[in-house]
Amino acid sequence: MSAWLKPHWDRWLARRIPQSPVVRLNQRRIFILPTRVGAAFALALLLMLLAAINYQNSLAYGLTFMLGAVFVITILHTYRNLAGLILKAAGASPVFAGECGHFRVRLESDARSHQAIALGWPPSELQSLDVPAQGSSDCELNLPALHRGWLRPGRLRVESRFPLGILVAWSWVDLDQALLVYPQPKAGELLLAGGADEQQEVPGSQVQGRGAEDFQGLKHYQPGESRRRLHWKAYSRGQGLLVKDFAALSGEDLVLDFDQLGGDVETRLSLLCHWVLQLSRRQQAFALYLPDQVLPCDSGERHRENCLRALALFGESG
Repeated sequence: MSAWLKPHWDRWLARRIPQSPVVRLNQRRIFILPTRVGAAFALALLLMLLAAINYQNSLAYGLTFMLGAVFVITILHTYRNLAGLILKAAGASPVFAGECGHFRVRLESDARSHQAIALGWPPSELQSLDVPAQGSSDCELNLPALHRGWLRPGRLRVESRFPLGILVAWSWVDLDQALLVYPQPKAGELLLAGGADEQQEVPGSQVQGRGAEDFQGLKHYQPGESRRRLHWKAYSRGQGLLVKDFAALSGEDLVLDFDQLGGDVETRLSLLCHWVLQLSRRQQAFALYLPDQVLPCDSGERHRENCLRALALFGESG
């Protein structure tokens, strides 16, 4: 479709099939045309008709009209296989940039069954499934999440080529779906200020803490932790890589501060995202300071999700 025609087509579709989380397909929302196989079938019928007229052959007339009747009846059956189908948005879970977003769609029927219903976002391959009579079928559609923020997939193509494949009935529906994409976590250097005996660099983002660093014991090394805290004696005894754990990392309030980081905006957000995940995994309370928002010190799953959401929507108006 040309760049000039597409805006007009989108406006016409918006009027004819408005955005809604629940869409029922009817004659106003279904389009139907012959497929390539159907076009070849129609051309063959035309040639057969010309041959029948030329040779005045009754059997050729009969075969041509019979196949023509099959073509006409198929129009009705292809349309009926899509008509009455109900599509519902069934939710989507947040992902990180670079991952694949998963959108769930539910197909329901309050009357007859629907066979070989295909749906998806072209040019990706469409998924096909059957919907039982007075039943439902769930489908999970995938779309790459390349950038943080809201991922809105747009109109979904739903089609049917049942029963013979010579005709395709289709519709473009907008289920008003959106998926939140978090920044891609990226490990980096983290300055931990306020220790009792050292200022330590830990890969991540800028974290500020306060209070004494009381030694609590040893724990297994995690990628991204400071090599200065490695317990080499334990490693020499064959106990593996262990790091010293201090109270300042697990018992004091920490601050992730956007303004204290270097690099561009996306790099800072990726570093902050990494350390939101790390500190949440440690069940460490922390605060998040962004230029347009401050999330006070807290811990837990809700605080983690609030921080990730703030990072994902940073700089967006809505």
